[in-house]
Parts: sequence; C-alpha cells; structure tokens
Amino acid sequence: MAGHSKWANIKHRKGAQDKKRAKEFTRAIKEITVAVKEGNSADPETNPTLRNAISNAKGVNMPKDTIERAIKKASGADADSYELVTFEGYGPHGIAIFVECTTDNTNRTVASIRSIFSKNGGSLGTNGSLEFLFDRKGVFTIDTTDIELSTEELELELIDGGALDVDKDDELLTVYTEFVDFGKMSTRLEELNIEPKNAEIQRIPLNTIELPVDQGQQIFKLIDKFEEDDDVQNVYHTLEITEGLIDSFEDE
Repeated sequence: MAGHSKWANIKHRKGAQDKKRAKEFTRAIKEITVAVKEGNSADPETNPTLRNAISNAKGVNMPKDTIERAIKKASGADADSYELVTFEGYGPHGIAIFVECTTDNTNRTVASIRSIFSKNGGSLGTNGSLEFLFDRKGVFTIDTTDIELSTEELELELIDGGALDVDKDDELLTVYTEFVDFGKMSTRLEELNIEPKNAEIQRIPLNTIELPVDQGQQIFKLIDKFEEDDDVQNVYHTLEITEGLIDSFEDE
C-alpha cells in the first residue's frame, strides 16, 4: 500500500497548486450533496457521512462559506440530484481500472467513460467483472504537524481505532482500516481531536502489475483523462506504483 499512498500524497501536494483545485471543489460539493441526501440531514453532528464530506472539503482547502453554501443548497428543494455509478474496464498492458462517478445524467457519463477507454487503448467491461480484484478499505490521511502525540503513541491509538496498516510520508500519515471499521476509526480520531485531511472508502488492489516507467506513465495519462471528467469522483487501478514511476513524476 505504501506506493499507492505516497503517490496519492504527491498528487495531493501538487494538486493544491494547480488547475485541479476547481475539480477538487466540484467533487467535494457533490460529496456533500450526496451525503445530505443519503443521510437525510444537513446537520454534521447527526450525519457522519456529511461530517466526513465536510472534512474532505476542508482537506482540499475549500473555504468555510463555500462549504456552508453547498450544505444549504443540498438541503433545499432545488438541490441537485446525483446518482452514484461505477465502471470497470482494462487499460493498456492489462491494467484493471475501476471508475466511480457521481452524475445527474447517466447516459452522458456512460458515453464519456466508454469514449475515454476506447480512445486510449482500453476497453469498458461489464459491471462486476473486475470488482473481485479490489478490496474496499477505509483510508484516512492525517497531517501530523500539529499533533502533540509521539509517532509511537499515535500509532497505538490508531491501532485501537482499527488501523490495519499505517504508511508515513514526511508529515502525512495514511491509515488503512477494514471497510467495517471506517466508522470506528472516524470516532477514534474525533476523540483524539484529530481532523483528517481526507477520509474515504477506497478500492485497494489485491494484486498489482509492475510496468516499465514509460508504460506506467501511459496508464497515468489515461487516469488523468478520467479524472478530468466532471462526473468522475475516483479512479482505482492495479498498476504497481514503483519508486521509478514516482520519481518520474516528481521530476516534472
């Protein structure tokens, strides 16, 4: 998991400084909208899904007033109506790709995702055909800069909260839990007065495929195409994130 978490942290640091911020805001607003609708509440105290959505919005530096406007709009009669849809397929070199979308027009989204696969050497599969290649885990990203606990004390607390694995990259910790322990870890972090930069359920590949750097970069160009689509929330894949691949992007 370490390679994937390090890559995510590199993207987080770079993404906060470039044009992807607008897309991150769009994703965060959609997440808030879905959380309010599914939890049937605009109160984060009684809606833990909304609480996580707000935390994630703060993690991409969304202003407080923007978050409040999003919650207010999501709870109004004219709130946008989104549907969660997923797509599974293969990219070049046998890399499995799982795409999660939030959309108000399924036909548009299906056409867009199919086009991205076909124009970039991939193929869209049937739903459920690749789901067995991924395991759903809780993933929390924590900035340790202002945490008073020592690393050892913090890790013991995280294990208490259900942590399966903890990866450290500079001042960021990535904590993994079982799917069923997501709420338990959220509660533990609240008790410790720690607000994660990001908290979500992710699909972690059970097995990965290592490719030469040039082929790995080709896969990430395809992933970028998906992530540029306004309907796409998350993209998961079975590419092994090697140090060589990470270095090739850090040098950009």
